[in-house]
Amino acid sequence: MEDCFGETESAQLSRYKLVDHMARRIDQLVLALLPCTAVLAAVPVDPNLKPCGDAYYYPSKYTCYDTDFLCPVLSEGPTLRCGPDCYLPSMYSLVTKAFSCDNGHLVYPPTSSQPSSPSSSPSSNAPSSATCTSAATTQHLSSPPYENYFYSDCHAASQVVVTSPQPDSNLSIISPRVIVAWPAGNSGIATYFQPENGVNGTLGIQMLNSSSGSPLDPIYGDSKGGNATVGVSTQLEFNSTATLAIAILGSIRTIRDFTEGPSLLRSDIQSALEYSTIPGGIEISQLWLDNITTTTLSFTSPDQTIGLDNTSVTFPAGTYTFNASFNYPQLTQLTAKEVLSPASDDLITQSPMQTTALSFLSYTTKLTAGAWRFLTYFGRDSMIAALLLEPVLSEGKGGAIEAVIAGALERINSTDGSVCHEETIGDYATWTNLQNNITSTAPLCDYKMIDSDYYLPVLMERYFIQNANGSSRASDFLGTMASLFPSNSNLTYKQLAQINAKKIVTLAAPFAAPNNQTTNNLMHLKDNQIVGEWRDSTYGIGGGRIPFDVNTALAPAALRSIATLASNGILDFNSTLVNSYAQIWEDSTLQFFEISVPLSDAKTLLQNYTTSSGISGLQSQADTLDSDVAFYGLSLDGNNDLSTVEVMNTDTCFRHFLLNTTNDEQLTTFLNATANSIRLTFPAGLMTNVGMLVANPAYGSDPVYAANWTTSAYHGTVVWSWPLAMMSRGLELQLSRCNSSSVPAFCSNTAVYSNVENAYNMLWDKIEANSAHLSTEVWSWTYADGKFSYIDLGALPPPPGSSPTESDIVQLWSLTFLAVTRNQALK
Repeated sequence: MEDCFGETESAQLSRYKLVDHMARRIDQLVLALLPCTAVLAAVPVDPNLKPCGDAYYYPSKYTCYDTDFLCPVLSEGPTLRCGPDCYLPSMYSLVTKAFSCDNGHLVYPPTSSQPSSPSSSPSSNAPSSATCTSAATTQHLSSPPYENYFYSDCHAASQVVVTSPQPDSNLSIISPRVIVAWPAGNSGIATYFQPENGVNGTLGIQMLNSSSGSPLDPIYGDSKGGNATVGVSTQLEFNSTATLAIAILGSIRTIRDFTEGPSLLRSDIQSALEYSTIPGGIEISQLWLDNITTTTLSFTSPDQTIGLDNTSVTFPAGTYTFNASFNYPQLTQLTAKEVLSPASDDLITQSPMQTTALSFLSYTTKLTAGAWRFLTYFGRDSMIAALLLEPVLSEGKGGAIEAVIAGALERINSTDGSVCHEETIGDYATWTNLQNNITSTAPLCDYKMIDSDYYLPVLMERYFIQNANGSSRASDFLGTMASLFPSNSNLTYKQLAQINAKKIVTLAAPFAAPNNQTTNNLMHLKDNQIVGEWRDSTYGIGGGRIPFDVNTALAPAALRSIATLASNGILDFNSTLVNSYAQIWEDSTLQFFEISVPLSDAKTLLQNYTTSSGISGLQSQADTLDSDVAFYGLSLDGNNDLSTVEVMNTDTCFRHFLLNTTNDEQLTTFLNATANSIRLTFPAGLMTNVGMLVANPAYGSDPVYAANWTTSAYHGTVVWSWPLAMMSRGLELQLSRCNSSSVPAFCSNTAVYSNVENAYNMLWDKIEANSAHLSTEVWSWTYADGKFSYIDLGALPPPPGSSPTESDIVQLWSLTFLAVTRNQALK
């Protein structure tokens, strides 16, 4: 009889034959591996049978790995995959570590101590030695009430966030909390505490230095033939008796579901928590749904007695050793020298905080978006960051730029060319698969965004065509076979890029046809989705179906890049035709979003907004207007039957940064409107003491505008770092055209040129004045005595019906000022 892996019973027995005293146990294991009670071909009548590739199986008897590979469940538990075989991890303790999974093969005795795992998990390159040859990298970033600590060494990267309410904290949204985040598997731990006395605001937590003199020390435990246990240890001090209110172990996505949603705790995940006493303290652990990985959290103290009653934990005031660890395959981090180009090495000493943060977010296979909330792949974030950081990033094989491009190509949906917005990995991937009746740890991707598709060809063109090192790498890189998703495993990077580009060209064709420039043919959000570009919150673009940035900037920029890539033999398209499409998209899309508010109406709207906004004492700035107000709407077909979402915004930066348009009349008007919006103080324009706001709803007559774009809304009247960088760089690029061989008409219009130059310098003045905040994702403001003052977005009460939004202390695309600097010649 052949088993499901194509081997005879005798061949299997021979293959696993070991020493005599182990033979009986091994025979039992092998025999258990042989019968694959799976039904091939026809869909089974029994509804309990689940699909796994071309077979069907009972989940109680088998585990499906990588969507098409079955391993049996024995009495001791599920067996694991090792290449073409299955094995039982408990055999390590039962028979003195008889089996080892080495490079996809079962071996005896173990020949390697490298971590192993089911092939659906990422491979680990972490050294097996407990000693790293290079010093660890540490960082402490403070943004009260959040204290952020980072630790990276050759084994793992960890972030710990300690939240302790401040005297002025809003106690309805700020509570004592400790979060641990790991980029490997997008994993983490969240612990929420309460004062035993029940008085909110009385419990404080702080992290103390250990005997090593550092706040964080590493945890490393080698596992022969398995994944090493890695993590961090620290000293936590409670100023009064505390109780553990909530513990969440496993995935950062699970933690975000709780912190950003309706405080959602998933019973099927929480029920797996195990509480136990250990010498000097307590331990909480959780076996992941993959039945392999375990996250462990412990508190110990030589001086205090921790109370444990079922799942209720009490900590008397004092200091405790806090250990957090897990045994999941680790990523290979890029050091600061590895993520930067050799010519940019001086940034390591000039900007140590930013370069350390960039290194923490950068790995050989991807760049992650932010810490702690987005510590995994996000396509849009990484590509925008790469476009802005390109002058300083490392190039070539193993470099940062190729990690970004490869990360996007690997995750393309090969059926339609969509670029992945966010990956789902680790325990959350297993959980999500189970919701779809699939027993698998395979990663998943979210493809609902439409803007991510357009960044990829632009980034590829800038690297493989405009960059000399990239040009020399094009053939080898694009010949790489995809390996992350099984559905892409027979495709090269070049083929995946072609599939993506074909989608863009196909979608662009109707609008480019003669006399076909209508709103129906513009790029729309996907059906049944309320988000689709970077303003991906409920009211980010006001419920609009047709976003400004995608249509007026991203689509034509992508078409230009596809045409260039095609003319250089990288993509297979008629470059002349695609360029003609790009020209039409450049010249014929802005008109749909134009808004002009007569001066008298504008002044009235500003006066009304100062009342409806609820911001006490806000000055209307109406007296600063001297002409009609012109700007471009966020989107079309918005909520409340708004044909155009009349919100002044920063998305004009995309067009300035990505395109060199040639319609002079249109360009002059567009640049002048952008400059006016930057120069005018909010609510007349976008400028404040804390930076340029990404949205200004003051010119919208419907009350919904003031209600939905607020100082506490994620994409409301708030400041984001990367639009500051893109706008400043975009204006610089447009002004630089005045010294080119093809000078645009605005350059000879003294009033417009001066307006743009003044806006550029005013913007940079505010950027420099707020340099302390530039590495964070987003921030907000309070208003008093005619001044806007900085406040962390997460410290403000959320909009009605929303959860609080916490800003990441470091965000990939907020580190772009490493490359974007002020042009002193324009001062």
